[in-house]
Amino acid sequence: MTYCVGLSLNKGLVFMSDTRTNAGVDNVSVFRKMFTWSVPGERVITLMTAGNLATTQAIVSLLEERPKAPIDRQPSILEVPSMFQVARLIGETLREEITQSSRSGLQADDAFGATIIVGGQIKGRDPRLFMVYPEGNFIEASAETPFFQSGETKYGRPILVRAYDPGMSFEDAVKLLMVSFDSTIKSNLSVGLPLDLVVHEKDTCAVLHERRIEPDNPYYGLVSNGWGEALKTAFHSLPEFRF
Repeated sequence: MTYCVGLSLNKGLVFMSDTRTNAGVDNVSVFRKMFTWSVPGERVITLMTAGNLATTQAIVSLLEERPKAPIDRQPSILEVPSMFQVARLIGETLREEITQSSRSGLQADDAFGATIIVGGQIKGRDPRLFMVYPEGNFIEASAETPFFQSGETKYGRPILVRAYDPGMSFEDAVKLLMVSFDSTIKSNLSVGLPLDLVVHEKDTCAVLHERRIEPDNPYYGLVSNGWGEALKTAFHSLPEFRF
């Protein structure tokens, strides 16, 4: 399993993903699930994957190879004119890869299935964020649905719903995501550190921040411990229940 979140803010886009993959409690590995492509000043695109590892690795490889292919190659995400076209191209690639890997054709719950969160900006257009499904279709983030989660979503969602604000700073958004990931990691062994983080600032068409948060990261430790203590304090401050 995995956990990935993409946030759409007034200031830009924030992405965070874990790196744990497992095929049982005794077969745990670390694989990157976040990938970024950019043409400085012209476009920046970040993609996060959840689902079958072989499928997601194949998708990323195909997307990376297309700009280097012969003249008769398929379109590249570095060339299409809009983020909508980027999402559609990724959806088509995902559907084709799953169909090719499946013996009995594409099914929503296929063992080769995967979901993708992709967002970015192309010069002259607004930043956009999409969730791409195994069938190849996709939806876009909006004012009513300003963030997407994939993978093990249920443990980290409550804090996002309660504390998200589109006008928040990038720093507060990262703190919010760390709380969301900490809640998920503490509740599910299939999600784990290190975490990958990417921030796109609006209208720069570039990555503002990119880093890996390791298990010994001091700030993550402060957030994890502080959030636990804050919850205890808030709980004890509530009015007493009486029969």
